Amino acid sequence: MDSMKAAVIYQAGEPEVLRLEQRPIPVPLIGEVLIKVKAFGLNRSELFTRQGHSPNVRFPRVLGIEAVGIVESAPGKEFKPGDRVATAMGGMGRYLDGGYAEYTCVPASQIQSVRTDLDWATLGALPEMLQTAWGSLFKSLRIEHGQTLLIRGGTTSVGLAAAAIAKNHGVTVASTTRKAGRESLLRDSGAEHVFVDNGNLAEQVKAVFPGGVDKVLELIGATTLRDSLRCARPGGTVCMTGMVSNEWAFKDFSPMDMVPTAVSLTTYAGDSDDFMATPLQDLIEQIVAGSLRVQVGQVFSLDDIVAAHRCMEENRAGGKIVVLT
Repeated sequence: MDSMKAAVIYQAGEPEVLRLEQRPIPVPLIGEVLIKVKAFGLNRSELFTRQGHSPNVRFPRVLGIEAVGIVESAPGKEFKPGDRVATAMGGMGRYLDGGYAEYTCVPASQIQSVRTDLDWATLGALPEMLQTAWGSLFKSLRIEHGQTLLIRGGTTSVGLAAAAIAKNHGVTVASTTRKAGRESLLRDSGAEHVFVDNGNLAEQVKAVFPGGVDKVLELIGATTLRDSLRCARPGGTVCMTGMVSNEWAFKDFSPMDMVPTAVSLTTYAGDSDDFMATPLQDLIEQIVAGSLRVQVGQVFSLDDIVAAHRCMEENRAGGKIVVLT
């Protein structure tokens, strides 16, 4: 077989613009690895690209910024055929064809080997989700044992993973949800405090943490960032990582009005270097042991990629959406 099934986008639009077709299996060069994709997680950046908000991405393109699977071939012998691997970022789904296919070809420098019997649906949820949660917590927020952390957008897949990782690190976690019925989901993932988010959290947070929290992980975006900055104590840090509100920018940004005295504002984007720095094997072993809980939402097949994207767009997943090939 020298052709593969892939979901290809030719123009921006609704989920139906993702078209399943047969394409030639890529041929890896020295320094590249051909991966037989077993599963991949869906990411909001792919939703933004599909909607036409990624001007640097040229169509037609196979989307997908991550994948897990088995090495098919590695001409440079960085990996052996049959190795289980994970890859993320590094231009996947943007200027390289990405994971929405039965095979993907990526640079060896952005692949981690994983030794595990974890099922593909769970493994497929991990690379980008754990990279984003880990990098936000330890690279940008520099979280430390004994600190307090507010996760704004706690029911997102990254929010749930970040809560679990932070709790295991000895951090007191507070998470937000807009729906009171999701409190148990947040507590099960490691949140000690749950706030129902009405858009004005600072007063609620300061009723529990009088001086404010040490760190805030902002996963909703510009719509809530001003209020999140008011939740941090002087000397605290707010990291904007996510944009589930689809709001990238402020209409009017006045730093003196928006950023409280002595509160720091940072961001986290993450790239293949950050993925490679994520201790994926260690985190997988914690998941297998039951000491790190991750929330897989709905699982789809590649044939149902349109339905998977609609589920993501309508925020119906309740965890990370995974597609099996």
